[in-house]
Amino acid sequence: MSTIPASKIPSEIRSVAETLEKGGFEAYLIGGCVRDLLLNRTPKDWDFTTNATPEEIQNLFKETFYENDYGTVGVVNETDNDSLKVVEVTPYRLEAAYSDARRPDSVRFSEKLEDDLKRRDFTINAIAYNISKGELTDLYGGQDDLRRGSIVAVGDPYERFEEDALRMLRAIRISAELNFTIEPKTADAIARSASQLEKIAKERVRDEFARILNSDNPMHAIIIAEKLKLLPYVAHDLERGIGVEQNQAHKYDVFEHLLRTMQHGADMKWDFDIRIAGLYHDISKPETRRWSKDKEDWTFYGHEVVGARVAKRALENMKFPKKTIEKVVKLVRWHMFFSDPDKVTLSAVRRVIRNVGEENIWDLLNLRICDRIGSGRPKAQPFRFRKYKSMVEEALRDPISVTMLKIDGERVMEITKEKPGPRIGYILHALLEEVLDDPKRNTVEYLEKRAIELSELPEESLKTHGEEGKRRQEELEEEAVSDIRKKYWVT
Repeated sequence: MSTIPASKIPSEIRSVAETLEKGGFEAYLIGGCVRDLLLNRTPKDWDFTTNATPEEIQNLFKETFYENDYGTVGVVNETDNDSLKVVEVTPYRLEAAYSDARRPDSVRFSEKLEDDLKRRDFTINAIAYNISKGELTDLYGGQDDLRRGSIVAVGDPYERFEEDALRMLRAIRISAELNFTIEPKTADAIARSASQLEKIAKERVRDEFARILNSDNPMHAIIIAEKLKLLPYVAHDLERGIGVEQNQAHKYDVFEHLLRTMQHGADMKWDFDIRIAGLYHDISKPETRRWSKDKEDWTFYGHEVVGARVAKRALENMKFPKKTIEKVVKLVRWHMFFSDPDKVTLSAVRRVIRNVGEENIWDLLNLRICDRIGSGRPKAQPFRFRKYKSMVEEALRDPISVTMLKIDGERVMEITKEKPGPRIGYILHALLEEVLDDPKRNTVEYLEKRAIELSELPEESLKTHGEEGKRRQEELEEEAVSDIRKKYWVT
């Protein structure tokens, strides 16, 4: 872990380092990118630290931007790779007191790398790498902590968290992303300083929370956040489910069920919306729980309706985008859809699709899978659920019918002078059969010409044509539905 192969450094990153050094300045990769390189992971972004001032940095590069109070200059590269498009270059910094636990009261630039490293959050993020020399500068044992899989604050953890309280949540996020543990002294400082997180802007908390949910181990992270007393300042509604017993259909209390539902979404690599919907889908079971003497068990009537309101309020409070909120609220509101394929009809399935939206229906079904696994049931998709999925696909597909034609009954009557009656249906079905044989015939010009020809046929002949078209339509419909059911192993 003491070296970084040259092949791991993209040419765009080398170019930034070379430009700084040719300009007479030092250039060190710093932070998460060095940590990731040492762990043989691909960095998501790249950061340099240097003894150049912001003005000197900007003078060296063709395209930059400087829009902050901390000296960080964005160097823009010509590339289609999003992780390399903007490289942040920041002068070595010495920071004054943090009176609000969010940002330094003032920022002073330094000439020494050592000054910059001592203000970093964790030892594993305080390793600097000089590309041209191939040398690592590790003053706080970050490489040893990487080997141990340990998150350790640089210096006094209380001071680090007083400087920026978001670092406490960042420790938990990194532990989830890397499957690392937080060493005891650092963990104790988090628990004792937890209330400081209340001072942090909702948007910053939201971003860390979202990254936690998008990690491979969000359940572990939420458990640690609860143990270290951070959860009230991130997602306080979750705490209400701790120790709340459910009914016989569930193996776990509400809190653990929510976490396991969310975790299955992560295990399946499903989108963020499914994961956070899993975390909130049963959020209102505690306040809707009632004991049923008839069932001799707990009931939670209406928890999805109340839960949708709670989820909406929570996500709005964290400043999530409106589009995300609307989707998650729909998933929470409708997650209790009735899915017994032996009793549900296609029209009922279509109502579910209308309620949640065609664009969200598959995420709703995936949420149901997560819910099932989160309840302690061994099988994610039993036969009955697979059959319901086939019904959803059947409901979503465009049926084979005369509505596919570029002509309708009204137009047929207009051009043929036919009166309303069975003959119109015969003509339309005869036209449908021809279009099924050759889709290129589905043009206004061809269909109008052919409709006039068909209208001139005697009743029996036209009826034969029409019934043959209807038979062909039904045959293809059955074939399409059969294919869907085979796809879900429910034939």
